Amino acid sequence: MTEYPQTKSLPTSSAQNKPSVSQEQSRWLAETIARAADDRKGGDIVLLHVADISYLAEYFVLVTGFSRVQVRAIAEAIKQTAAEECAREPLRQEGQNSGSWLVQDYGDVIVHIFMPKERDYYNLEAFWSHAERIPFVPGAIAP
Repeated sequence: MTEYPQTKSLPTSSAQNKPSVSQEQSRWLAETIARAADDRKGGDIVLLHVADISYLAEYFVLVTGFSRVQVRAIAEAIKQTAAEECAREPLRQEGQNSGSWLVQDYGDVIVHIFMPKERDYYNLEAFWSHAERIPFVPGAIAP
């Protein structure tokens, strides 16, 4: 397992998972990721602000892809867009081989890209229902 440097600006319990960024930067990254997923026709895009209820991340972005190829294409578009617009690379990425549930961990933002069956089965929206849901309008242009 890769060890990441701890920062003074974050609590010790979460410093290994979250890079030292502001809440505004985290939100910008989450919205950028959502727009990249929308550009690749990702469905039912949901942004959850989980910072107040979890030490795992500031935001979760949930996306549905309708084929394994599309799930991978969405993940690649997110990775490229986050690098270009936010100068960020995922710390970890899992699920590329199966293509039915792909996770990208940016530290402060965790992206879940599911096939419909997996999204229904794991139902992360219900599990994290007490998180603040951030409105996302598909096709919206960045401010």
